[in-house]
Amino acid sequence: MKKFFHYINNEVLVKAANLNTANISIKIIAGIIISKFIAIFVGPEGMALIGNVRNFLSTIQSIAIAGLYDGVVKLIGRCKNNITELTGTLSTVFYFGFFSSILLAFICYYNAEYINSLIFLNNNYTYVIETLAIVLPFYALNMFVFSIMNGFSKYKILLVINIIGQILGLLVTILLIWQNKIDGALIAVVITPALNLLITIVGIAFRKNLMSYIRITNIKFSILKKLGPFMVMALVSSIALPIVYIIIRNYLISEIGIKEAGYWTAVTRVSDYYLMFINSLMALYILPRFAEIDSHKEFRKEVFSFYKTVLPIFAVILGIIYLSRGLLVNLLFTEEFRPIEDLFGYQILGDFMRVMSMVIAYKFLAKKMFAHFIIIEIFLFVIMYVSSIYLIDVFGLKGAVMGHCLSYFMHFCIILLIFGSSLFGVLNEEGMDDY
Repeated sequence: MKKFFHYINNEVLVKAANLNTANISIKIIAGIIISKFIAIFVGPEGMALIGNVRNFLSTIQSIAIAGLYDGVVKLIGRCKNNITELTGTLSTVFYFGFFSSILLAFICYYNAEYINSLIFLNNNYTYVIETLAIVLPFYALNMFVFSIMNGFSKYKILLVINIIGQILGLLVTILLIWQNKIDGALIAVVITPALNLLITIVGIAFRKNLMSYIRITNIKFSILKKLGPFMVMALVSSIALPIVYIIIRNYLISEIGIKEAGYWTAVTRVSDYYLMFINSLMALYILPRFAEIDSHKEFRKEVFSFYKTVLPIFAVILGIIYLSRGLLVNLLFTEEFRPIEDLFGYQILGDFMRVMSMVIAYKFLAKKMFAHFIIIEIFLFVIMYVSSIYLIDVFGLKGAVMGHCLSYFMHFCIILLIFGSSLFGVLNEEGMDDY
């Protein structure tokens, strides 16, 4: 575990404090303020509709950039000193992302009414989908430049841009909600990511020389082949879960009521806030550390070290959140959202199971076990859908968070079955494994 704290002190805190922690902190503060405004001016009903838009936007954004972000960051980090490979990477990713986002924008715009019926059910917000389609290419371009800067480790620039983008998005969202209530809130959700066009402008300004490398003649399909596994994994995880959430939320709306769907959305927003920190920590340490490990012994040591040190702290934080849930409802929402206090227990327990399984499941990514990852992710989403719908029929609103808890418990059990020998089996003398 000494390596863990050494890495935290020398790597994670340098990067996380300068980029992730600061950025996430601002996201959470902005999210709290926005949640309060939504609760006051829009209410639970609006919270449900906003939840569907957020989930749909997340899906569309992932498809627009074809799940390229993480793969591009890693690939640029490896080839940034090789001009030939860097030129091919930048050109291929830029044009592939550009054409895919333009195509998706046209599809969304000319099918806005149909998409509206899927997301908003009987409500007509077609113009929101059309607005999303118009700004989608700008989002894809932002993410492209962002990934380049991340790949070149431009952390200080990214931090400043992120802070400005978060503040700008917060101000625009508050203004739109205050003036136009639900309509303003929905428009804010789809346009604020595109407002980060500042990222593109500043990024290009700082890396002007890179633009000369981006030529259509430099496209290499071999680059897409390298990025293919990352694309598939990113698309599966970033598309399936939001779609399942939309289905569950729509089921709550049709079977119980839109207000209850808003309550469920509210408690998942709280969940997203505290999971940001643990996710960033695991991405910064667990993933690169597992990539270095080549033995069962080291893998077992790292997993149990995380369970002994970080997990208890996370459990204490979750306990504090549960005990202070009444205060959190007052802080984040309004008295109208008081019923969500009954949902915290199963949501928090499910999130704890989620983190326990994620620590082990990062081995899928580190060791490029793509088939395993996709199968397990699909299993999770199917179980979440089936269990949530069934438990909602039996227990009502609470069934949604019970389904969340049950899904991640079963996910954790499957992960243990796959890696049981690595974690609990008898190791040979060297403990080596080909994975």
